[in-house]
Amino acid sequence: MEHAAVDFSMWALFARATLTVKLVMVMLIVASFWSWSVIVQKQIMYRKARREAARFDRAFWSGEPLDQLFEELGPEPGGRSERVFAAGMVEWQRSHRQDGGLIANATSRIDRSMDVAIAKEADELQNGLPILATVGSTAPFVGLFGTVWGIMNAFIEIAAQQNTNLAVVAPGIAEALLATGLGLLAAIPAVIFYNKLSADSDRIVAGYEAFADEFATILSRQLDA
Repeated sequence: MEHAAVDFSMWALFARATLTVKLVMVMLIVASFWSWSVIVQKQIMYRKARREAARFDRAFWSGEPLDQLFEELGPEPGGRSERVFAAGMVEWQRSHRQDGGLIANATSRIDRSMDVAIAKEADELQNGLPILATVGSTAPFVGLFGTVWGIMNAFIEIAAQQNTNLAVVAPGIAEALLATGLGLLAAIPAVIFYNKLSADSDRIVAGYEAFADEFATILSRQLDA
């Protein structure tokens, strides 16, 4: 007796799965799309941040007076590097007394102001990366849970039919393994891009910190003069 051909397409495997396994698959698909949305958003954000930093560096080292550059940018500029610079300049101006002298410990206050600005930029740059870490670490186990549940139900069905023919066993096993496949499909890109984007974020923040040190050195020279 010939058995009817079994459809092993992705949609057919999903449709035949139990409700629990279907929910697991849907969760993994949503997690995958969520991860990719974070990845694309961060790639765009980091590219923009690097362009802004390069443009500001050219303006900062062009020889233009810092007070004039600050007047052009304003106290709340749009660029991230510009906001770090503005934080230092705002505190620099606040540290001047009415007679033109400087309030004591101006350098330390300027450093703290720029450190706070850098911390805010770092938080915004790294926002969303924990999502990738969570998906990368949990998706394989969620998929494995779906696989275990699916295989358990497949064996229950085999016992109920009292038939161990491969044509009976294979569809249930394939449906269960699809959950593990989806878990890996969600986890692998999340882990790869989490590592890449974390390194990119650290390099961008390191650039802000290097600029803050250079800017503080310039202001320190003016104070000594």
